[in-house]
Order: sequence, then structure tokens, then C-alpha cells
Amino acid sequence: MPHETSLIATIAAGFGLALVLGYLAVRLKMPPLVGYLLAGIAIGPATPGFVADVALAGQLAEIGVMLLMFGVGLHFSLADLLAVRRIAVPGAILQIAVATAMGMATASFWGWRPAAAFVFGLALSVASTVVLLRALEARGQVDTVNGRIAVGWLVVEDLVMVLALVLLPPVAALLDGQAPVGEELGQALLWTFAKVGGFIVLMLLVGRRLLPWLLWLAARSNSRELFTLGVVAAAVGVAYGSAKLFDVSFALGAFFAGMMMRESEFAHRAADESLPLRDAFSVLFFVSVGMLFDPAILLAEPLRVLAVVAIVMLGKTFAAIALVLAFRYPLGSAMTVGASLAQIGEFSFILAGLGVALGVLPAEGNSLVLAAALISIAANPLLFAAIEPAMAWLRERSPALRRFEAREDPLAALPEHVDTRRLEGLVVVVGHGRVGRAVTEALGRAGVPFIVVDQNRERVEALREAGVHAVWGDAAEPLVLVQAHVARASVLVVATPDTFDVRRVAETALTLRPGLEIVARSAGADADALLQTAGVARVFVAEAELAHAIAAHTVARWRGVGPA
Repeated sequence: MPHETSLIATIAAGFGLALVLGYLAVRLKMPPLVGYLLAGIAIGPATPGFVADVALAGQLAEIGVMLLMFGVGLHFSLADLLAVRRIAVPGAILQIAVATAMGMATASFWGWRPAAAFVFGLALSVASTVVLLRALEARGQVDTVNGRIAVGWLVVEDLVMVLALVLLPPVAALLDGQAPVGEELGQALLWTFAKVGGFIVLMLLVGRRLLPWLLWLAARSNSRELFTLGVVAAAVGVAYGSAKLFDVSFALGAFFAGMMMRESEFAHRAADESLPLRDAFSVLFFVSVGMLFDPAILLAEPLRVLAVVAIVMLGKTFAAIALVLAFRYPLGSAMTVGASLAQIGEFSFILAGLGVALGVLPAEGNSLVLAAALISIAANPLLFAAIEPAMAWLRERSPALRRFEAREDPLAALPEHVDTRRLEGLVVVVGHGRVGRAVTEALGRAGVPFIVVDQNRERVEALREAGVHAVWGDAAEPLVLVQAHVARASVLVVATPDTFDVRRVAETALTLRPGLEIVARSAGADADALLQTAGVARVFVAEAELAHAIAAHTVARWRGVGPA
């Protein structure tokens, strides 16, 4: 009995070769995704031997993108998105404009038509959500302030690209001097805004109630299989439906589905259940990128490849860093966002493919986009790894940068009317997310004086409007802790989840106030000993504290109702 095995062969070859080459990459001290990309090249049409189904691999990769964005939405509330809107919205739009201009200038220098240059520049302006999330997850930074800024920035980029895909045909015609399309362009713009707005309204009004209810029904069945099926069906179903009905991307639809399902009490379980599928299918994304790449472009046009890679990895990075610093965020946030955007991915392929289909972008442009994607994705983890030494080097060698970071800012110090003499013995709380908020609420009820330090400007502004003492800045910087009056503090609470940030803050605080009592949260038990060596007196691990609370409650109940 004959069988069509194209799907099975693609999955088997993709997973198998990715496993082998990913393992070899790790052994060679390289990121595993380098191995995944090489696996894609090996089974792609540009190399001899077995050739997997490129179309099927692309669709499997889309499933990975949906599940990954759904998982991010489960941890990323609407409040988190709105909290970074003042930097994410203008920053993303300006960064797209700058990167598009750089790409257009380069393509125009090569003699390309204006429409081709525009499509090419636009394809280089948008980063890959999958690459960003894998990099942030590997460093435990998804739930940090910098992680939220980067994710919010890419969500805005996705929205802009949804608009760009609809407007590309009339705009390309306009740039090439063809028939006037003013009315057509206006209608397309209004229709796109209406569809995207309708999708968001539908998710807020209906999805916010319907999706948690469906998850509750699945959990009520007491069947793990049905619960997992419900999670995957919600992620893929909403993503597909939103793309078909509202023309938004699969990634954006899945992200909003996750944010709406976050309202459910089973959101954490949903994230855990979908994690293995997210990891497996995201590997296929990198394999599919490798399959699209033709290594011949490296020999045919090496200088043009280098120019495009320079725009993606240097031009976009420096532009993003400058924009974040211009919005008065610290250098750490600027470096994280800059590294996050130093690559291109799925939307770039879609834009380049549409440009070729419209007869606007030459085939060479598509090949250059794919080459830049492969190189930038492979090198992106190295940029993240270079953030810490680069920050140390810049601060040591650049007095101008130190003066720039220390410039006067109304949020960087307490208002003049605050009587600091009443703050003797205060508690300094670093980070005002969910954990930090719970800590400060408890301190307020107990009448304990405290000052909050947070890197999110909007959050600091809101705290001050509520009458809470708050200082904006990176608590790892001595000047910020000085402005938070750490010299008067009795306890420092570090409520951020990133182990690296906790260590830096603890070391800076102990330098300013030796013997200070430091309490911190930890993302996992493995970091406990590491933080204690950095001078943290008490480390609270979420899993351990939950177990202790359950055990204490159980013992108390047993003593109350058990045998005498």
C-alpha cells in the first residue's frame, strides 16, 4: 500500500540532522541554532543529496512561531505591553524608518529602481520574533524590564509589517511613477486599520472571556491530553482565524490569544504543557531558514552580502541603541534592544517574496535578504554575550557616556520636597513587577518606609503620581542607588528575576554600604549558591517557597484535624 511520506521525511530529516549538528555546535562552544541552520542548508535544494519539502518545512516553522508567540502572550499581560508603549511605539517606528532608509540608500547605490530599493530596505528593517525570544529565554530575560521593552518593540514592528504588506503594491507602483494611486492607497490604509482594530477589539471583548472559559472546561475534564489539546487548538486556531479574517500575522494572532488566555488561573499550566511543542517546532523554524539559503550568493556577491549584513547587525543596532538612550533609558536597556534587533527573519522573507512576486524586487535581492538572515541569526547570540563586556568597556573608556547617563532627569532623584531624614532605616526595593508590587504593598501596610528603584520610566511616573517614593534607573549603577538613599537603608530587596542583574545590584550596594542586608528572588534553585556568594543574605526561590507554604499549611491542618 503506497504512502505519501513527504511530511514524515521532512520532519525526520529536519529533527535528526538538527539534533546531530546542534550537539556538535554546542560541543564547539557555539549556539545550537547554528547547527539547526546548517541542518537546513544540508537538506535544502541548494546542496546535493536528500532535499526536504521546502513548502512543508515553512508551514511547520509557522506552527513553531505560533506556539512560541502564544507562550510569550501567556506571560506578557496587556498591562506589560502598555507599560512600554512610550518607548516601544515611537522607537520601533523610527528604527524601521532609519533601517529602511539605509537599505534604500545602499540599493540605490547599486542602481536598483526606487520601488525595489524600498522593498529591500523594508525587508531589512524588521527583526525575527523567534530569534529574539530564544535569546531572551536562554538568558532568563523575558520577564525583565529590558525583555518587555524588546518584546513590545517587536510587537509594534509586527503591526507595522501587517500594514506594510497590505500597502506594498500601491506604494511600489507610486514609487515607480506609475498611475496615481492616492485614492487606492487611502482606501487600503483605512481598510487595514479597520481590520486590525476589529481584531484587537474582538480579542479584548470576546477572547478575554471565551479563551479562559475554554481552558477551564478542558481542565475540568481531568484529562491531560484534552487540556494540552485545548491549549494547542487555541493557539493555532486563533492564529489561523485572525490571519484569514483580519489579515494579521500568525505570530500576532497567537500572541494576543496567549495574552487573553493569561486571564485564566490555568495560564501557567498551559505554558508548561505547550513548552515541549514550542521548543520542537521552533527548531524547525531555523531549519526552514537554512533550507531557503543558497550558499552560492556568498561567492557571487561577497561585498554586497557584507554590506547587507553590516546594515542589519551594525546599522540597526546602533540606531536602536541611540533611540533608546534618547528616550532616557539606561545603557543596559539600549544594548539589549540593540542586540535584539540585530537580525532579520520571518517577515523579511515574506516582504522579499512579495516583492519578487510583484516583479518589483530582483531575485538577487531575495537572495541577499536570505543570506543576511542566516548570518545575522547565527551571530545574534554572540551579540547578546558581548553586552556585559561591551558595557564595562564603554563606561571605562568613555567619560562622555558616563556624563550622558548621569544627566539631570527629574525621575532619577527624589523630589526636593521629600524629607529624607524620615527615611532612616528604610527598605530599598529594586524592581516593581508582580513580586516587587506585592512587597511594597506589604511594607506600606506595616508602615515601613521604602523607596522603589525601577528601569521603567512609565512605572516610576505612575508610582510618583500615587505618592510612592520612586527613583528611575539601573540599580547596578552606583549613582542610582545613591539617589535611592541606600546609605540610609536597613534592607535591600531585589525583586527582579534575572540572576545576572541581582548579582550586579548586590555587588554595587555592598560597595556603597558594606554589611547591608540583601534579600533577593531567584529564577531557580541553581542560582541560589551563586547569589549567596555575591553577598545576598537570603534568596527566595519560587518553587521552594511554594513547597514550604504548602507543607506548613498541610502540617497545620493535620494538627488541627488529625490524631491527638
